[in-house]
Amino acid sequence: MKPKQSAVRRKAILANDGFRPHNKNGVGTTIIYSRKHPTAKFVRVVVDSGIDSKTGKVVGKVGVKLCYVNRQKSWREITTQIFTTNTGLVKTIRAQEAAEKFVKTCKHCKAKKFTAKTGNVVCANACWTAWGGKKKSQNTTKKSSQKIVAQKKAATTQKKKSQKVTPKNQRTYPLNKRVGKSSQKKPQKIVAEILPGDLVSIERIELDQFKEDYTGKVLGIVMSVTKDGRVNVNWTANTSNLESFDLPFTNHYSTVSRHVLRFKVLSRSVEWAEAA
Repeated sequence: MKPKQSAVRRKAILANDGFRPHNKNGVGTTIIYSRKHPTAKFVRVVVDSGIDSKTGKVVGKVGVKLCYVNRQKSWREITTQIFTTNTGLVKTIRAQEAAEKFVKTCKHCKAKKFTAKTGNVVCANACWTAWGGKKKSQNTTKKSSQKIVAQKKAATTQKKKSQKVTPKNQRTYPLNKRVGKSSQKKPQKIVAEILPGDLVSIERIELDQFKEDYTGKVLGIVMSVTKDGRVNVNWTANTSNLESFDLPFTNHYSTVSRHVLRFKVLSRSVEWAEAA
């Protein structure tokens, strides 16, 4: 009886959120649901219910993802499918809806991009097939812009040559000051409040200075946080050159570290600060 009750509850959650079942599942036996994204055109929220279409029983977790419907009416998966239970279903749907704005857009036709079977991130409309003779005009524009850059570079080089150079024997240098032990800063522990359900990206810090924001390239949902600060994240997108083992996994770091990749919470305002 328990699986049947779970199936009824799951169907009710999806129906209340505006989802409708598909007539068939092209790759399996479970019932597929979908509806339009609340704000994005041609984007649909797709749910694999995990309910068997023949028995009506739950056979697995429920999966949520976003798909872009292209000009050929083909559905392209633009976010990684996240699996959850009835309890976390609504929260996962909202997180996937929020993830839409971080999916890359084609600069030519404004369609969403997706990861093809080759591993390349390409336009969902495959608009490059319609470029045709436009490449020639683009190449002409490129050559003219390269000529302008070369002219500017030559002018800069000439200007540097004309500048007066101070002889070595007339140069002055600041004296190196000895730094005592008392003036050296003690390492500090920097922490942030990361919570389950947070939509996160990452940012790079070098010597306490902000260097790079990976919003739009790396995206994930926090699944759990342990007492010692270990953060378990379901990474839904990563189009950066970072490997999975490079991504952060704690809610703290030390100022001793010269290079740090830390979490950036997108779903609410969170600040990194020294631990009390």
